[in-house]
Amino acid sequence: MQPTLIHHEPKSRNWSNLFGRVFDKLFYVVLLLALVAFFNYLYSYRDSMMILLPYLLQGSAVTIFLSLVSMVLATIFGFIGALGRLSRIAVLRWIATIYVEVVRGTPILVQLLLWVFGISSVFSQLGFDPHDVAYNIMTVLQNNSLVPNEFNFIFYGILGLSFNYGAYLTEVFRTGIESIQKGQTEAALSLGLNSRQIMRRIILPQAIRITIPPFTNYFITLVQDSALLSTFGVIELELATSSSANAIQTNGSLKLFIYIYGALFYLAICYPLALLARYLEARMAVAY
Repeated sequence: MQPTLIHHEPKSRNWSNLFGRVFDKLFYVVLLLALVAFFNYLYSYRDSMMILLPYLLQGSAVTIFLSLVSMVLATIFGFIGALGRLSRIAVLRWIATIYVEVVRGTPILVQLLLWVFGISSVFSQLGFDPHDVAYNIMTVLQNNSLVPNEFNFIFYGILGLSFNYGAYLTEVFRTGIESIQKGQTEAALSLGLNSRQIMRRIILPQAIRITIPPFTNYFITLVQDSALLSTFGVIELELATSSSANAIQTNGSLKLFIYIYGALFYLAICYPLALLARYLEARMAVAY
């Protein structure tokens, strides 16, 4: 009868496992205490929260509107730019390359200033005024009161944001398209598919799955960069927050709370986008 071998775990490993479990529990305890303290901090300003809530909600709605419209236009700019970068025509490739490099190499605030005060004045000299166009359209619909006085700033601000992020999305879409193996294109051509069918049925479905994470990241950044339009008096979430805080002259603690309160609204907008990106990425990865 052979003797039973008893395997002894090294003491150092036992100590490390014990330390890891203790550290994990301590972390959750500290996290719980921090959350309790934070909610208690918010509760202490509950009256101010209720007073500011409608104003910040209105600013949040403007921020969401600016971000959605800008991202739709940026997607169009980005897709056209990606096609230009992949084009066989040298002129189109050069135009798309210059667009990407110039936009990515200059600050977004400078570009917004150029759109709002430069390009807008050129269009104005040509007789085009976005505010007048929108006002006349809404007059026909008997809702011209909905056109804000800062509509021109909103119009050119959206164009500036979308033009800027279109350059970044150009590279995202180009990378996604080029990541698809060329063998799939060759196989599709051998089956008799034309270039449009290959792009629509084979390349784009796979490229979309690849580009979802960076696309969502840029969308979240765009939501935050929409705060730059407050420079031109557009009353979005950042301007609503800062104007509310600046109205407080003596109470520094209340002013700090207002900024934290506004940051929570940004978090409430951006965090669901991150969750949606994870869901879509996992959902579309099932087929691959």
